[in-house]
Amino acid sequence: MNTNASSRYDVVIVGGGHNGLVAAAYLARAGQRVLVLERLAQVGGAAVSARAFPGVDARLSRYSYLVSLLPRTIVRDLGLRLELRRRRIASYTPVERDGSPTGLLVDAADPARTGESFRALTGGDREWRAWQRFYGTTGRVAERVFPTLTEPLPTRAELRRRVADDAAWTSLFEEPLGAVVERTFTDDLVRGVVLTDALIGTFTHAHDPSLRQNRCFLYHVIGNGTGDWDVPVGGMGAVTGALAGAALAAGAEIRTGHEVTAVAADRDGRGRGEAEVSYRDRDGGTEGTVAARRVLVNAAPAALARLLGEDPGPAPEGAQLKVNMVLRRLPRLRDTTADPREAFAGTFHIAEGYRQLATAYAEARAGRLPSAPPSEIYCHTLTDPSILGPGAARQGLQTLTLFGLHMPARLFGDPVAKERALAASLAELDAVLAEPIADCLATDADGRPCLEARTPPELERELGLPGGHIFHRDLAFPFRDSDGGDGPGEPGCAAVRWGVATDRPNVLLCGAGAVRGGGVSGIPGHNAAQAVLADLADLADPERA
Repeated sequence: MNTNASSRYDVVIVGGGHNGLVAAAYLARAGQRVLVLERLAQVGGAAVSARAFPGVDARLSRYSYLVSLLPRTIVRDLGLRLELRRRRIASYTPVERDGSPTGLLVDAADPARTGESFRALTGGDREWRAWQRFYGTTGRVAERVFPTLTEPLPTRAELRRRVADDAAWTSLFEEPLGAVVERTFTDDLVRGVVLTDALIGTFTHAHDPSLRQNRCFLYHVIGNGTGDWDVPVGGMGAVTGALAGAALAAGAEIRTGHEVTAVAADRDGRGRGEAEVSYRDRDGGTEGTVAARRVLVNAAPAALARLLGEDPGPAPEGAQLKVNMVLRRLPRLRDTTADPREAFAGTFHIAEGYRQLATAYAEARAGRLPSAPPSEIYCHTLTDPSILGPGAARQGLQTLTLFGLHMPARLFGDPVAKERALAASLAELDAVLAEPIADCLATDADGRPCLEARTPPELERELGLPGGHIFHRDLAFPFRDSDGGDGPGEPGCAAVRWGVATDRPNVLLCGAGAVRGGGVSGIPGHNAAQAVLADLADLADPERA
């Protein structure tokens, strides 16, 4: 259909996930006429809360569940009323040593207690001292790298100068992460705890020469210069609600239930022309087209290629099993020295020894379900009980989130594969408990256990994530390789400078598939907005370009 003046916008944003809402808020506050088109009935994408079980008043963070990478600058700039609460316990990892159950506790508020746990597990101080040195180094890298994520994208050489530590640069940016892990630590369990941050949502191994594991690890340890993973008070829906409120208050228009079906934009020029975005109203089935000077795509690059009518290339592959549970009570542990209220408040590692992770990867790569699936669990309600309604709180209900590793999409072609993967993952959890987790599950209004699982194919169907990949595609290091660029227009154009370029000058990525994307961060949305505003300034003043 033809467009008219009422269907023209400065910016149309494809997808109302949290990054799209960040971009909308910044641009609307800058006076741009902004339209957000969201396929689902609500905004938020993967950063949402839901009452997943009938009759159970618990608002679960159904997909994404913790926050580390959301910069405080974005919170301040947009005036977000949002509380992120730090977890005192960083992690607990159960293990059996010399025939007895024990575990490793990392207490973020008590280094002496953590040191004692290391000594009890490993028989000396070596691993604890190595742990302190290693995370001292990653902490210094975090302090230097994280601020650059909301600045124009540095070159590799510029970021290396910013890090100012050649040994750290080599270990984290140039050689496979397994090399530094093995040089630094000797205990298999300690090595595994370190490596898990390199594997979240990333199907890879310690010595992958492509350095996928390094990129994933980096984003997991640099958040806000500390690497802390915080609990969003009120659940992930509170994050989305605050962002949507900021966008609407600034004047952005948000239409839910509107599925974008095509984007038309040419490769020529510097974005002075218009792009067209076609959509379908999923409720009424009506179709429409809007025009915009800029289109920001809060969807995977593969999804953008399809919208442009192009071949998306090889599909990304997600590699996780997400399980949500509501419990009548926390389970008792085989390690009787550990308090479940502490162990489950942080990240509870299951079957994540270094050798176990390598075995699970090899089995999954061969197309087999891992014999001992690795996963990690945490309990939101121990840090933030506000997601429970009054009745659920009085009953003492607790929530558990299990995130399984090395569960690539390729394993779920068989219709019973999901049940097998879930059963195997829960069996590994039961192995470290003094009672089966099934005995602790609450039941819903229909008498069914409060447990749901999501595989990569289900994430693709529900959220539009290609292959169920939670980062849209492999993460990228937060730098560009040269002073030039591989985006549209001349080197140094705003989209390239901000790491959000596509091969269409007026179409920008604002989601996890951008450089410096991934996680609940808002960073790609911020950077896409800054690129639009910088490009508008360049167009207004050619000497700036």
